[in-house]
Amino acid sequence: MPTCPECDERISRDDTTCPFCGADVESQVPKKRRSKSSSTEGGGKKKKGMSGLVIGLVIAGALGLLIVCGAIPVALLLPAVQQAREAARRSACKNNLKQIGLALHMYHDRWNSFPPAFVADANGKPMHSWRVLILPQLGRDDLYQQYKFDEPWDGPNNSRLLSQMPQVYACPNQGNTPGGTTTAYAAPFGEKCIFRGSTPVKFSDISDGTSNTILVGEASGAGIPWMKPDDIDIKLHSTLGDPQGFSSHHTGGINILMGDGAVRFLSQNTQQSTVDSLFSRNGGETIADF
Repeated sequence: MPTCPECDERISRDDTTCPFCGADVESQVPKKRRSKSSSTEGGGKKKKGMSGLVIGLVIAGALGLLIVCGAIPVALLLPAVQQAREAARRSACKNNLKQIGLALHMYHDRWNSFPPAFVADANGKPMHSWRVLILPQLGRDDLYQQYKFDEPWDGPNNSRLLSQMPQVYACPNQGNTPGGTTTAYAAPFGEKCIFRGSTPVKFSDISDGTSNTILVGEASGAGIPWMKPDDIDIKLHSTLGDPQGFSSHHTGGINILMGDGAVRFLSQNTQQSTVDSLFSRNGGETIADF
């Protein structure tokens, strides 16, 4: 507690004059002051809080800009990526048909004819498919040797082989996985087709020209087990896109294998008269460009 400088009596900090002697003591009594450091600390905290808010807003804005700028190129690139994937799958499908075509030509070289659409029993019942007959030419002689021709395609022994379908019979767009049993490829079946029944056809029987006659085509929706002696009866299913006929998972049409081994893409908009002419091996039709 302070004292009066005149009478040396103790006085209060709030006194401006000494209550004992009346002397002026205001200049002698120290006043309470706000700590400078306290004021500085308070101001510092305020500045720090404001600084954090600004930084947060800047970061949020930057992230938003990155998201917007990043989304635009992705949206632009996605269709291109999808188109590239589809082109790759269509190319792989064409390659499958080329391998099947090569195997069919190798079979013709060996037996002087294409394989019949099916091998029949004594009563004319279809027993075995051409897809089984060309296994050696596809490099699957191991599977061919396990197949028994003295029982039907779905007999006790042969049924065990169904899950071993060669990958060449599966279109990449079909979604078949290893162990799949449904082929993506079938032949036009009919009296004027290359595959007409149990009687095989030779090159010399294709008077319309091998480049104008379909040998095999995509039939992804038909659901034909690859060993089953069954193909597309053009009397019942001649229209492109028919789920039980020639159809595909590709956009705009199907891949077809011609008698000369070439693979073409047949547009779904092809005139029906042209499609019918392509099925026939000896109709004498004039075929427009397709």
